[in-house]
Amino acid sequence: MKNILISSLILLGTMGLVSCDEGFDKMNVNPIALTAVEPSYQLNTTIVNTAPSYGNLSYETTIVKQMITPFSGQGSAANFNQDNRSVASGNWNSLYQNNIKELTDVIVKTKDLPAKSNLYNMARIWKAYSFMILTDTYGDIPYSQAGKNYLEGISTPIYDTQESVYSAILTELESASAALDASKARVSTDLLYDGDVTKWKRFGFSLLLRASMRLSKVNPAKSAEYVAKAVAGGLMQSNADNAIIRHNASFSNPIGSQLNGGQSAFFYLAEDFVDFLKKTNDPRLESIAVRYVGATSGAQQIESRANRTKDVQIGAPLGYDNTTITVAVKEKKLASLWDYSQLDRTRVGGLNAPSFLVTYSETQLLLAEAAHRKWTTGTASTLYSSGIKAHMQQFASYGTTSTISEAAINAYLLANPLTPGKELEEINTQYWVSSFLVGPESWANFRRSGFPVLKPNSFPGSDLKTEPFIRRLTYVDAELNVNKANVQKAIERQGANTMDTRIWWDKK
Repeated sequence: MKNILISSLILLGTMGLVSCDEGFDKMNVNPIALTAVEPSYQLNTTIVNTAPSYGNLSYETTIVKQMITPFSGQGSAANFNQDNRSVASGNWNSLYQNNIKELTDVIVKTKDLPAKSNLYNMARIWKAYSFMILTDTYGDIPYSQAGKNYLEGISTPIYDTQESVYSAILTELESASAALDASKARVSTDLLYDGDVTKWKRFGFSLLLRASMRLSKVNPAKSAEYVAKAVAGGLMQSNADNAIIRHNASFSNPIGSQLNGGQSAFFYLAEDFVDFLKKTNDPRLESIAVRYVGATSGAQQIESRANRTKDVQIGAPLGYDNTTITVAVKEKKLASLWDYSQLDRTRVGGLNAPSFLVTYSETQLLLAEAAHRKWTTGTASTLYSSGIKAHMQQFASYGTTSTISEAAINAYLLANPLTPGKELEEINTQYWVSSFLVGPESWANFRRSGFPVLKPNSFPGSDLKTEPFIRRLTYVDAELNVNKANVQKAIERQGANTMDTRIWWDKK
C-alpha cells in the first residue's frame, strides 16, 4: 500500500511538472512585446538615417567651402583641418552601425518571398547607396562580411578594398534596379516614393550613373561601360523623381535642428560659395542666404536685421577662429563675425526643410560630363543648362519665399552658357552648387573632378601634412579597438590612417 501511495504521488508530481512545463513558455512571454519587425519599416528607418546631419556641417560642407564655423571646442573639425573622430564618426555610426545592419536583415527576410520582391530590391539599392557613402568617406571598409554579426556571428568583419566594394556596388545597383517590377506587390509604406516602382528604378539607375562616374579617372573604360548601362536602364526625368526626405514636426531636418537650436549663431556661409554666386549674379543666393546686418552677437541675429538680397551677402572666410577672424571682419567693415551671411534657417535651413539626396539636377550634370567625354549621347551644353535649371526650380520645395522665377532662371542661363574648353570645370562647379548641403556628394565629386578650383583652408596648426585638402576621414576609434587586426590590414594596404591619404578612386 505504501509503495502504491508513493508511486501515485510521484505520478501526480510528474503530471504537475508536465502541466507546468506546458504553460511555462507562454507564461514567460510578454504578450505585448515586439517579436518581429516589419521589413518595410526597417527600410524606412534607413532612409531617414541617411538625411545629412551635424557631421555634414562640420566636415563635408566645410571641406568644400560651402559652410564654415570659426568657433572651436567639441565641434572643431574641418574648420581647422582637425581630425576630430567623435565628429568624423557620424557616417559610420548612422550608416554602418545602423543602415547596413537593418538592410542586411531586410534582404535576408525578403530574398525568397516573391510577394516582397520589390521591397527586397529597394533594400539592395539603399544598401548600395549607404555603402557608397561609407567607402567614399573612409576608403576600404567591411563589405562582404558587414552586418552579419546577428545572422552569422561575424563580429569582426574583414575590410574589403574600395575597388572591390565599388565593383560590387555597380553590380548590385544594375541588378536590383532592373529587377524592380511594377506588376508585383507595391510597398505602400515606402517613405521615399510611396511604393512607385518606376521612380525607384530611375533612382537606382541614377545612383548607378553617380557610382559609374566615380571611376572616371581610375578606370575610364569601366566608368564608360556603366554609364551606358545606367542610361539604358532609365534615369530621372524631372524633379518629380528627386530622392527627398520630407521632414515634419515628428522628424525635423537634422541640419535645421542644429541651426535652429544651440548652433544657430555658429555656422555661416563660406566666402568662396557666396562670392561665386555673387560673381555670376546667381538668383539662388537670395533663396539660400540671410545676413543680419550690423549684428554684434548671436542674440542680435533677429528678423528686424535680416537682409536676403544677394548684393549685401558676405561669406565668412576659412583660416580663422572666432578670435583671429576680427582681422577679416575689419577688412569687410562688418560690425562683428555675427554680421556674416548665414544659411537662412527659416527656409533652406528650416526645421521642416526637405533633405535632398539624389536629384534630377545632379543627374543631368553628370550626364553633361559623360556627353562631353563621349560616353553617352546628348549635347553637353544642353544637359548643363538643364541641370542648372532643375536645381533652381528645386528651390520651390522650400516654400514660396525661396521660389526662383522662370524669368530669373532664363536670364541666368542666357548669361552663363557652357564655355568651350572649360566644360569639365564649369559642369563640376555647377555640381558643387547643385549638391549644396549634401556634403558627402559635394565632397566626393570635388575630390573626383578637382572642381571647383578652391584655395585651401589656411588655418595654422593643421592635422594635414601632405595634402592641401582633407581626402578622407579616419577610421573610428571603436573599430580600432574592437576590430584592430582587420583595420590594420586595411591601413597597411590603403595608407596611413590620416586625412591626407587618398582613397582608391581619388587620383591626381
